[in-house]
Amino acid sequence: MTDAAGTASAATPTSTRSDTTGTSPAAPTSKRPRALLVIGLIGLVLFALFGVAVFQNVDAPFTQPLDDAWRRLVGANAVENVSWVVPMFFQYLGELPGFALTMLVIPIWLFVIRRWRSALFWITAELVGNMVVSQVTKNLVDRPRPADDLANNLFGPLFQVDHGSFPSGHSVSAGILIIAVAAVLPAAKRRVWWFIGALIGLGMVWQRTLINAHWFSDAVFGIIGGASATLIIWWAFSTLIAKDYGKPLFRRATTTTGAPSAQPAA
Repeated sequence: MTDAAGTASAATPTSTRSDTTGTSPAAPTSKRPRALLVIGLIGLVLFALFGVAVFQNVDAPFTQPLDDAWRRLVGANAVENVSWVVPMFFQYLGELPGFALTMLVIPIWLFVIRRWRSALFWITAELVGNMVVSQVTKNLVDRPRPADDLANNLFGPLFQVDHGSFPSGHSVSAGILIIAVAAVLPAAKRRVWWFIGALIGLGMVWQRTLINAHWFSDAVFGIIGGASATLIIWWAFSTLIAKDYGKPLFRRATTTTGAPSAQPAA
């Protein structure tokens, strides 16, 4: 009787937890974090509203006085002044080296370490952000890039650029990168990355305006647009990405077979 009572007593908490929650211990991962969706939607609305405002007056939107003041403060007047390592790091991050890193190296590595759900999220975020947020908006708004300003000894873009100043494609890519890396990292490891990500975002805004490739508002809202779109995609993929968090990021996951199961006695 004592043994039976002890067994029943030990089983009661488990039974109670199961009846109370009605779900398994992994249930919290089945819910998408609403904050990701809300913040992402707010950011995209702000991005879209600013795009509409620029479209209505592409030559002088309401931010033009601030854009002009920032350019006088930050803009360089010669390639020699912007060819050192830090500006070039941000320049290459949005060009072929950055493309190779974000569209080839990182997704392939995620597949190699068997985090294929994270890889699908990453590819989706890169495609949506760079194609829709960046290129579609550029073609719709078609804001002129900074031109020569001889009175302030400033010139147009110091590096080769495509058409359309809003949004900055480099900044959109940086916004995607900041959020996408955070998404594939477990929550406990994100604190350092948020600091690094903030430096990447600020650095990209500085570099795009330093070389006269974009107005200040183009770069700021480029970060907002890229980051916001990626937050929404993170929300959509969150339950899938959560299944990858237990797998290592820097080595291939191995299947643990454990100790051989005990065979029933003959």
